[in-house]
Amino acid sequence: MKTRSDALKNLRQALTEAGFETAALDARLLLLSALGISATELITRPDSPLSAAEAETLAGFTRRRLAHEPVARIVGTREFWGLPFRLSPETLVPRPDTETVVETALDLIPDRQAPLRIVDFGTGSGCILVALLHELPNATGLGVDLSLGALRTARINATDNGVGSRSRFALSRWADGVSGSFDLIVSNPPYIASGVIPSLDEEVREHDPRLALDGGPDGLEPYRVLLLEAGRLLVPGGLIVFEIGYDQAEDLTALAEARGLEILRIAPDLSGNPRCIAMKRS
Repeated sequence: MKTRSDALKNLRQALTEAGFETAALDARLLLLSALGISATELITRPDSPLSAAEAETLAGFTRRRLAHEPVARIVGTREFWGLPFRLSPETLVPRPDTETVVETALDLIPDRQAPLRIVDFGTGSGCILVALLHELPNATGLGVDLSLGALRTARINATDNGVGSRSRFALSRWADGVSGSFDLIVSNPPYIASGVIPSLDEEVREHDPRLALDGGPDGLEPYRVLLLEAGRLLVPGGLIVFEIGYDQAEDLTALAEARGLEILRIAPDLSGNPRCIAMKRS
């Protein structure tokens, strides 16, 4: 029977030959998940043989990866802001660039001990809301989504990460069913123009939910809806922090200023592209 080290070597080779740039990392993550072991155990016991069940699970994972299913979807989890998040078919895979939203919001909050009220529109896995609540110990949050499956996943993630008692989740099309006032509005809404979706990378196009990708003909429709509601939902001086497409900063600035909002910051992602816009209600 194959040992753990043999299985890792063979999987890495298969993924390399198939052209995956991250073959070594992918192979390691898939093996650890298929065997249900830690990285330490793999290092200390590399010659342990795979059981028949483990070999079968790993073979299934390999087939899925070779079909270009993202590793995070295969293993069912992804780390975001140093926290673990479960995934479901209704949620996006949290991406490092989205941490720009969390970082920017925290940087603009003068008192992290304040009892802030946060709403996250299009919450998905809940990663933005949960990360913020993790850093803001007296804040409460509402996660809103049009997908019931996403809301179930977000609630589990909030509980798993210790902020379940300070979070609520609501099924709504944007702010249609939301009332009250909030100190901070955050969102990573769908912002890809409908016509661009067929040209996206296969791993995104075939595995991310279209509901979380399609931002309408120009990719800006969700922003128009949310900015229209800002006056009703945001307290005076309250903050809005949105993730945006790399080429949308100018358009978002114009939309926000037309609503009387003051632009505070346009923050870059890890590649230096505009990825986040922050504004406030005067």
